[in-house]
Amino acid sequence: MQAIRQVCSVVRYNFRGFWKNPKVILTFLLGFVLCYLLSSRVMVVIDAYGTPVQLAEPFLWTFGDPTCVLLSSVLLLLLFSDLPQMSSATPYYLYRTTKKRWLAGQFAYVICASLLYTVFLFAATVLLCMKMSYVGDIWSETAAMLAYSKLGEELCVPSTVKVMESITPYGCMLQVILLLFLYTLCLSFLILAGNIALGANRGMLLGLFFSLYGFLLEPEVLGALLHMEEYEMYKINVLIGWLSPLSHVTYARHSFGYDRLPAVWQSCIVFGVLLVAFSGLALGSMKRYSFRFLGERS
Repeated sequence: MQAIRQVCSVVRYNFRGFWKNPKVILTFLLGFVLCYLLSSRVMVVIDAYGTPVQLAEPFLWTFGDPTCVLLSSVLLLLLFSDLPQMSSATPYYLYRTTKKRWLAGQFAYVICASLLYTVFLFAATVLLCMKMSYVGDIWSETAAMLAYSKLGEELCVPSTVKVMESITPYGCMLQVILLLFLYTLCLSFLILAGNIALGANRGMLLGLFFSLYGFLLEPEVLGALLHMEEYEMYKINVLIGWLSPLSHVTYARHSFGYDRLPAVWQSCIVFGVLLVAFSGLALGSMKRYSFRFLGERS
């Protein structure tokens, strides 16, 4: 119990002044602007046809696209650039507790902040389309229009028939939130582990490489780089579906019973393995980490 109280104390201190931090304010403002720009594709259809949408559908369409997920996750580089958080109280916590417990507090802070950011993105998309939405757990006519016609493809809205036939909107919402949260958490843990293992701001570079890796493993990008023919793209899609973190976080790129793509639970395992690896890297690097207090190292 004492260890838990000490970890919670570190988390509470990290959240002191959280909403007064300019980086936090800027991150959430940019996140809202991003949600507005991305959900505008859906609002065009709603305004043009006057058809309502299910409450969760704008979020599913906005963050069912890997590029949109990538754009939203890049903002975390700004939010977590100063991890692990150092202040005048850090020596006190290190004296009263152990490095492992202090690091556990940093992990818990990252988990809470990542969850808060994910829920904020969901709330922002719901708020933007609230006037033309309903709460019933059934797919809307707008979803059917986008899925069964070329309109969704033209607007780059990821509404697909296989998703609508396999799960309800709220069930899909929970799985998309889980995948987005785990991807966000992996990126955040990588930034934290990189800053501890390699030094300040090196974690941001690792985060950028992690995002760039996912972007370059997009089927369209890789197919264009390798000059792949259309009949070869199926193998590329399956391979990238297992290797790319952006594919693991994209709900429509999972198996629905008739292909070899990963299932949602398998993607959760992949993210779990990455989280364990990044946590182990941070924990192993704590032994040689140089703390800076008032411009000095310790």
